[in-house]
Amino acid sequence: MKKFILSFGLGLLLISCGGSGDDKKTTEESKEETKADVPATTDLSSNPDYQAGLGLVAKNDCLTCHKIDEALIGPPYRDVANKYASMSDTIVTHLAGKIIHGGGGVWGEVAMTAHPTVSQGDAEAMVKYIMLLKK
Repeated sequence: MKKFILSFGLGLLLISCGGSGDDKKTTEESKEETKADVPATTDLSSNPDYQAGLGLVAKNDCLTCHKIDEALIGPPYRDVANKYASMSDTIVTHLAGKIIHGGGGVWGEVAMTAHPTVSQGDAEAMVKYIMLLKK
């Protein structure tokens, strides 16, 4: 009787864990399709604009109001990058001015706080970093 129960349990285990080769092929094909649907991401960590901007954002009070993909007081950085991605290179200077002088009305009722101690070059470096986050 013990051999029967052991054999039955082992058989169930094999059936539940096993499968035909066709199932494995289908799983591999679905993984390939998923990879094709997801765009390849590039490693930004070696980009000098990314490194400089990230350091400046971390050093200043930016993360108090902004996150990359999550709305806090201000819009997510990725939303900002996506909104301005198709604009000319002058957008970097324009947005750097918003960092320095503040602004409002574009993303809702809460105004962007002015950061007069941030230099134009540092503000532009932060904007270049943010623009790299576009999808």
